[in-house]
Formats: sequence, C-alpha cells, structure tokens
Amino acid sequence: MGLLRETIAAIQPQDPKWRERARQRLRELTMPHWALGRLMDLAVDLAGITRSMKPKTSRRVVVVMAADHGVAEEGVSKYPQEVTAQMVMNFLRGGAGINALAKVARAKVVVVDMGVLNEIGDVPPGASFLRKKVAPGTKNMAQGPAMSREEAIKALETGISIAMELASRFHILAAGDMGIGNTTPSSAILSVMAGASPHEVTGRGTGLEDHELQRKITVVERAISANRPDPSDPIDVLAKVGGLEIGGIAGFFLGCARARKPALVDGFISTAGALIAKALCPASIEYMIASHRSAERGHRLALEYLGLKPLLDLDLRLGEGTGAALAMPLVEAAARILTDVATFDEARVSRASH
Repeated sequence: MGLLRETIAAIQPQDPKWRERARQRLRELTMPHWALGRLMDLAVDLAGITRSMKPKTSRRVVVVMAADHGVAEEGVSKYPQEVTAQMVMNFLRGGAGINALAKVARAKVVVVDMGVLNEIGDVPPGASFLRKKVAPGTKNMAQGPAMSREEAIKALETGISIAMELASRFHILAAGDMGIGNTTPSSAILSVMAGASPHEVTGRGTGLEDHELQRKITVVERAISANRPDPSDPIDVLAKVGGLEIGGIAGFFLGCARARKPALVDGFISTAGALIAKALCPASIEYMIASHRSAERGHRLALEYLGLKPLLDLDLRLGEGTGAALAMPLVEAAARILTDVATFDEARVSRASH
C-alpha cells in the first residue's frame, strides 16, 4: 500500500468523547455561558483533535511550499517567474513577510522546494530548507496537463512525509505557499471542485488590471476545457490543473490529520490544497483550522465549500503562511481557556440564578 492510501486509511475523525469533555468543562467556567464564543468552539476542536484536555501549543511551525507554474507564460501574474526562486532566498535570509509575522507568532519557518524552476543555491546558516523537488515546475495547463498523475501523487506523498516528520516536533502546524502564477491553478481547482464558473472564483492575484484579469479568467477556462479534469477524482484535478506546491500542501494537511495535529490553513492557495485533501479524505477537514479570509475573490467561496469559518478577516493577500502565523496566538488562546480558566466550583464563585 502506498503512503497516500495508507495515510487516508489511518485518518480518523475527531474524538467525540474528548469534544464532550471539553464542552462540559467550558460550560462550567467562571463566565456567562459560552462568553468567549468561537474561541470556545476552537477549544472543543483542539480537545477533539489532540484527544487531550491540555492541548499543547508552544511549538509552532509554518511550512512554506514553493513551486513554479508553466501557466505563468500566459501572463497571469504581474511578476516574472524567476521571482519564485528569489523569494525562496528571501525567506531563507529572513527578509519576507512570513519571517516577520512568524517572529510575532513564535513560529519556526521551514521552506520546501516542491518544484522551483531555478535551483536554490547555498542556504544561509540557521535557515530550514528542504529540497524535495518533484519536477522543475509544472507544464502550461492552458495547453495540456500541468503534471503527470505520478507527479501529483509524489507531491501529495512528499507533503504527507513532511507533516509526519514535523508533527513529532511541533504542536501547531501551518502550510503557506510561494509560486508565481499560483492563484491561477488554485482558481481552476476551486472551479472544478465546487462547480463554480471561472469568472466567480478567479481574482486579481498580484494586483492585475481589469484587462489582465479577463485574460486570466480566459486562461482558467481554457485549462479546464483542454484538460476536462474529473471532479470526482481529486488526483486527476491536481494533475491536470494544479501545482506541485498545492499537492504538497494537500498532502501536508493529510499528514497532520493522520498525526492528530491542528493544521492552520492560510490563504487561497493553501485552501486549494485543503480542497484536494478533503476530497481525498473527508475526515481530514476536522483537523484544519481556517486562519483567515483573504481578499482574493475565490477564497470566500472556497472556505464556504469546505465548511470552514475563518478566525481573521484582514484583507490579506500575500500567502506565504502569513495569515496562519497571525492566527497561531488565537489557537493558543483557545487552549488556555480550556486549561487556565477556573470553573465556578474551583474558584468558589456563585453561579447565575435561573
């Protein structure tokens, strides 16, 4: 049995007994009923995910999956393709948005080359970099399949392996992305999986003008028409209109679910990976936490399709795992409500009269 099939078979839903234990305690806390709202909902999820009334949150990691996209040659991004490799070096030197926000979140940043076109050179001391290149980028999906089915499976299994290895060392895990042109395959995946028109789900990405956005929508339409991906076969969708980093992210979420660790979903590209993961294994969604709703047009629809409510809404549209990093303190807050707040009996506080 391959790692993908083995992982899918091993994933179990959250444990309802631990969820109920958490609910019982939260109902007894020294505050009006459910006064901390969705943080208390998240605390129930953490208990169900970790099978613990004392979920740990101190060790945190953001994994940034990087890859290039052949569809970039269609002019779907403001930036040239070589920016992907340049930004990987920026991550490794500590100069990117995710590096700044990961410091706020007290999270480690791990960068993964899933399919960057250009080779990444010497890694600066202290940086965490994994060379896991499946292929030097995808092919142009507007003209044919982005990758082979075998490459799609390899990308998924690489993501699973990374998650399983990191899950032994970290309590909260998150998946971010880097790849010039990658909102285009993300839009195509969402269009196919949710049965939505490319016009509904394709946004401005790096800040496209109206005429550039229309061209991008047309490219997504051409890719779907040329490849006819099967929405009932998520590996087929990933192979035909996806990306290597999207496959890595999807596998990462499956690996986190197998390891029973909370996995923070970042923005639109990360959510495209979540769409593939949920389609492969519906129970995996129970381990995913939507960190934020991005400004990218399709992200709201993608989250609604997944049934996830984002913790933050800050008009972010950077990717890299930045929204996930910002949400990490909220995950800690939810755990602390469960572990640190006294019940009425423990605090000897009188209850409200009925």
